[in-house]
Amino acid sequence: MLGEEAGPQQDYPRQWEADVVLSDGGTVHLRPIVPADKDKLLAFHGRLSDRTRYYRYFGPYPRMPERDVRRFTQVDYLNRIALVALLGDDIVAVGRFDRLGEQKSAEVAFVVEDGHQGRGLGSILLEHLAAAAQERGLRRFVAEVLAENSKMVRVFRDAGYQVSRAMEEGVVHLEFDIDPTEESVAVARAREQAAEARSVHNLLRPRSVAVIGASTDHRKIGHAVLTNLLTADFTGPVYPVNPEHRSVRGVRAYASVLDIPDEVDLAVVAIPAASVNEVLDDCLAKGVKTLVIVSSGFSESGPAGREVEREMVRAARVHGMRVVGPNALGVVNPDPEFRLNASLAPQLPGRGRTGFFCQSGALGVAILETATERGLGLSTFVSAGNRADLSGNDLLQYWQTDPATDVVLLYLESFGNPRKFGRLARRLARSKPVVVVKSGRNSVRAGLAATTVEIDETSVQALFEQSGVIRVESVAQMFDTALLLAHQPLPQGDRVSIVGNSSALGMIAADVAQAQGLQLAHEPVDVGAVAGPDEFAAAVRDAALRDDVDALITVFAPPVAVPGTAYARALRNALQEADAARSKPVVTTFLAAEGVPDELVVPGPDGTTGKGSVPSYPSPERSVLALARVTRYAKWRAAPKGHFVRPEVEGEQARSLVEQWLAEGVVELGDERTVRLLGCYGIEVVPFRKVTDVDGAIAAAEELGYPVVLKSTSAKLRHRNDLVGVRLDLGSPEAVRTAYADVRRVSGIDEVYVQRMAGRGTSCVIDLIDDPSFGTLVSFGLSGVASELLGDKAYRALPLTDVDVATLVRAPRAAPLLVGYRGVEPADLSALEDLVLRVATLAEDLPEVRQLVLQPVLASPNGAAVTGAKVSLGESAAVPDTGPRRLR
Repeated sequence: MLGEEAGPQQDYPRQWEADVVLSDGGTVHLRPIVPADKDKLLAFHGRLSDRTRYYRYFGPYPRMPERDVRRFTQVDYLNRIALVALLGDDIVAVGRFDRLGEQKSAEVAFVVEDGHQGRGLGSILLEHLAAAAQERGLRRFVAEVLAENSKMVRVFRDAGYQVSRAMEEGVVHLEFDIDPTEESVAVARAREQAAEARSVHNLLRPRSVAVIGASTDHRKIGHAVLTNLLTADFTGPVYPVNPEHRSVRGVRAYASVLDIPDEVDLAVVAIPAASVNEVLDDCLAKGVKTLVIVSSGFSESGPAGREVEREMVRAARVHGMRVVGPNALGVVNPDPEFRLNASLAPQLPGRGRTGFFCQSGALGVAILETATERGLGLSTFVSAGNRADLSGNDLLQYWQTDPATDVVLLYLESFGNPRKFGRLARRLARSKPVVVVKSGRNSVRAGLAATTVEIDETSVQALFEQSGVIRVESVAQMFDTALLLAHQPLPQGDRVSIVGNSSALGMIAADVAQAQGLQLAHEPVDVGAVAGPDEFAAAVRDAALRDDVDALITVFAPPVAVPGTAYARALRNALQEADAARSKPVVTTFLAAEGVPDELVVPGPDGTTGKGSVPSYPSPERSVLALARVTRYAKWRAAPKGHFVRPEVEGEQARSLVEQWLAEGVVELGDERTVRLLGCYGIEVVPFRKVTDVDGAIAAAEELGYPVVLKSTSAKLRHRNDLVGVRLDLGSPEAVRTAYADVRRVSGIDEVYVQRMAGRGTSCVIDLIDDPSFGTLVSFGLSGVASELLGDKAYRALPLTDVDVATLVRAPRAAPLLVGYRGVEPADLSALEDLVLRVATLAEDLPEVRQLVLQPVLASPNGAAVTGAKVSLGESAAVPDTGPRRLR
């Protein structure tokens, strides 16, 4: 059904505009329709087949009358909304909804150009239309679909909503609520993962590569890229593009990518920044899927270059392409099926099962060299430079389902969308370890400015801890950890055995192990400096077979008489003979070697260094630190995942209140508004009254019921540890009168709070920490000078699972005070967890709540009583990770 013609044209909400990745890895640009789209819409309609028109309009509809053109292109963005998907300058899909009268329902419909059907455009349009409809107060979609149009029926059926169906005269009538459900969110995120993974698949597994800017000049990057592709023996055709030469390095060259006679999947761009946009149209016309831009001169060069970069990425996405870079080192895939080295790195690394993503090109070269030196084979290498488009998040999506990758390494200088990173890393780390070096704590290089979200170090740490990310401080530590993860199993516990031929090295290993929280299963075993290979191997075998050992550390100082290689072979054979050892990780300090010595290699089925190979470290400290990191990760991975639990709340009422207050310019909420907002989330503040004189204080005490507390309205006095601004346990009018005089004398303020006396308990504080770019953290700690001075608070990033909530209230070092320290009756931790969960739910629902403090919260065996609260509002600048799929 079509609505009536809209009134005067309005500007559309910019949040409805988005770049999206489709199921085949290509991109389109989504935005609301505007009157200027008239000619594009007519051209789009003209390209539709008769069958597609019949399915959409239930009749032939060969041409679109002028009146319908106006109705389709002129909408009010309130009751009638239409979105178009653009590829280049062409509309390739249209979706719209029309409100049904005064109801909270709308009729939805969309149509996709024949050549772009099957790319997921229908589900994308449905997601974005549903999000826009929710913003406009709609709660339900209805649709009429011809029964024979099975593909369109499937789009609605597979969206994850609860769809009701009715059939009448060959037309299927569909109805469904559009509020997100657990299933609809899961469906959308599964499609997001598949689409973004496919775009990386297109990058890493091209059938052909063009080098735009391939040069005969050995000093230019276009020459280096072409040389590296050819030297690596890329398995597909390589096409140099150079309008001035007929061939480059003996390979026929073409004046333009359009002149190449065959298909081109990947184009490496090595031309000056000012000329990059000129090749985009040619690459689109050629059907190129991905661009790797190694050229510099973009955002790293200043504001002008940053603007060129933004325009370049916008144009590439509209043209259906993903971009690596600019200012990128490039991409590498050592798989023998491809042998792709589309980078400036001269050497293709060995093949392995570790994926690597970094941003810095110069660092990327060093990383590849180090990987080769230490024998760490790679499955994937991407250096994204300024990371204007393709980011680490895209690689996390790819590695999630990549059977060739077991371990993931990231060198991050900044985040694009940190909340999405946390979601993806948490999911990936459940099956594949993620090791991260995060630099840029104090500054970020200029090239990342266009796409960087700077977040506070507290937020970064909370994000990593919740996500199971193994954080390391240097590339050396990253490789130490990766070597262990790549070649040894995860430990089942934290009990370690130390075996060696040097008591000094054994003691060093023991000290570090205990300092890192590992437990010694027994005293270090020292076979002595004169022990032969068989004696050394027997001690290792015995330790590996012990039931009380979860991991094995061997330390070895080479004797003079016997070659060290004999000991290495004996060690490897002993571990292979001990079947129990196959489930226990082993690290060694062997001949001060780094990597996996040849004598400790167990070949993998594909000829790579396989599982069971023993990594060696130049010092006991480094081997034990690597083991400790992996043990902590294994503990996180074995712990329950948790569930996102939503308590019963009045979220819509809270949303209305916040919108109303913001419209009125309210920033700091007064007492009444604070209590009202918290009440929507089931957070009850112990009843109180604010009074201005002693008679009012006595009257309030009588109303609330004795005993009461009297507090100064000055927060500085109220939260002091000496309680100079607070008088407790007042049981009579005379006590209130005396307390009022005391507090009035200290503060010089007539106003005081009178509050019903809560049961005694341990004083805690729950608050929201606002990171202007990242979003919100939930913080928990115990009140008191010691806790404040030591920073004894724990943090978790939104959203929180029930496991996150439970660990949060137990994480502060002072948390034992809540669980019966020195015979005190334990507090009701379940009540505290419920309170934290409600605060987290409020923060998730209302990002405009920029500050919330509950203090003090009195935790006792009888529950958790909130006796003070403060709330402030403001527009959130955080990058969200909710709503429909989009590239950010």
